[in-house]
Amino acid sequence: MSELDPSALLDYRPAPGSLSGRVILVTGAADGIGRAVSLAAAEAGATIVLLDRDIKRLEKVYDSIESGGNPQPAIYPLNHEGATVKDYADLAENVLQSLGRLDGLVLNAGSAGTLTPLKYYDPELWVQVMQANLNGPVMLTQAVLPMLEDSGQGSIVVSTQNARKAFWGAFGVAKAGQDALIDILSREHSGDQGFIRVNGIDTGPVRTRFRALHYPGENAGLLPRPVQVVGPYLYFLGPDAGRITGENLSLEGLIEVSESAGKASRH
Repeated sequence: MSELDPSALLDYRPAPGSLSGRVILVTGAADGIGRAVSLAAAEAGATIVLLDRDIKRLEKVYDSIESGGNPQPAIYPLNHEGATVKDYADLAENVLQSLGRLDGLVLNAGSAGTLTPLKYYDPELWVQVMQANLNGPVMLTQAVLPMLEDSGQGSIVVSTQNARKAFWGAFGVAKAGQDALIDILSREHSGDQGFIRVNGIDTGPVRTRFRALHYPGENAGLLPRPVQVVGPYLYFLGPDAGRITGENLSLEGLIEVSESAGKASRH
């Protein structure tokens, strides 16, 4: 695939075993897109480090991966909002000691806080949301960069979102910061030595608990399911992506869901 075609990437599936031997850390792995990416990458042979603050849901994802006969995953409970630099350093050390490597990082966890005018935004909540969506992911990335460099085919995939809209406050600012993070990291790691693919994916609205929380009146039956957007994640995580880096794909509007049939068609 010489040129990126987001519609085609939605249908992408890696060859069986193409991710074998790779270790991939997925944040926000307990539900939604993170869960779907974790299951799909595990089916392709990857060892998944499941990171989230919801331990019970993490355990269900763990069981689903194991029951499918895939490589045994690892669970790492962590909440970005309260994690420290030492916590991320300990995480990186634990991954290195127990699994010996890290080849992929999916920055998918998020917390939107509240929708309110900036004029009335609570400063403490602002700090929490920025920590969850930008500061924490940056510190995690910094902690694991040496392993991704050593991988030879390290990959970072960020779940982005265009939230530069009224009332989105800290979440909107943090998501804009993630866009900048992709630009900066992709340039810093574009050389032959320490090359890392760094790309983003804006899926648009997807049928997740996160979406339902902030759009309670929306008909979720008209939204694509998380499993329908995993193709681009798998592509960027695997060898087929080669040296493609610095991309931030938008999938919004590429999947049409029939409310009655629940089937997807692309236009």
